[in-house]
Amino acid sequence: MPIKKLLPLSVLMITYNEQHNIIKVIKNLRGWAKEIFVVDSYSTDKTVELAKKYGAKVYKKKFKNFSNQWNFAIKKIPIKTKWVMKIDPDEIVSKVLKKNIAKEISNNEFSGFFLKRYLWFMGNNINVKQNVLRIWKHKYCSFSNVLVNEHPVVKGKLKSISGELEHHDSPTIFHWLNKQNLYSSLDALGNYKDKYLSFEPKIFGNSIERRMWLKKYFQYFPFKYFLLFIYFWLYLGSWKAGYRGYVWSKLRSFYFFTVILKQKELIINPKSHTNVKDLINKWQKF
Repeated sequence: MPIKKLLPLSVLMITYNEQHNIIKVIKNLRGWAKEIFVVDSYSTDKTVELAKKYGAKVYKKKFKNFSNQWNFAIKKIPIKTKWVMKIDPDEIVSKVLKKNIAKEISNNEFSGFFLKRYLWFMGNNINVKQNVLRIWKHKYCSFSNVLVNEHPVVKGKLKSISGELEHHDSPTIFHWLNKQNLYSSLDALGNYKDKYLSFEPKIFGNSIERRMWLKKYFQYFPFKYFLLFIYFWLYLGSWKAGYRGYVWSKLRSFYFFTVILKQKELIINPKSHTNVKDLINKWQKF
């Protein structure tokens, strides 16, 4: 049997206590991407052991913020392939997407590619998709300097690739609440320190600039949480998933409510969220 040719693609992921996900994710990439790299934030479970066992190359770095971890990954890891792909340790690349990626990266006209990420919640697809920039030519990318919800900034022409990137984000509500408790605190702290916008906010700009504008001025909108629920439930189409979609839409609206609560808490008591290190330590002990 001939040896299958691996793509000239290095996959990067950052981890902390992902032993419940890491085997499935690496197995999904093995035999397809040439190299798999993990930047681990000193996990206390078996993440590192399992990642190495199944073929990933592991680097350890103390967590400062998400942008810092990703910039370390793209600048310090000795990547030898032409292409780089960012993936989260709870994402699965479908067979169709793998095939389309292999086809598109052979075209030298583009510097980066958007993928369609489909959200899974409570064990199933909830019919919500996002366009995420996940593949780029090596050394053509840097990450925005924000504490959470970082964005890759890629030089050159970009294109979308069809096929599903499955995001198995929250298998349980407990998992969702635990994770979003950290993210909402980082979002609030970033806002307080003016490190929360990846790009200049423009109401008539591109999709990311419009999103930044909404993020900056959202707290001043009337009926904002109801409008958010309608956006998640109707516009994004989570209603198609029935009860699971309803719960996800309510929780997503609640997330923004907690961010604003924590922002106001910081104004009243700046010591409530002193720095990222303290937040991470509190979250890891939960």
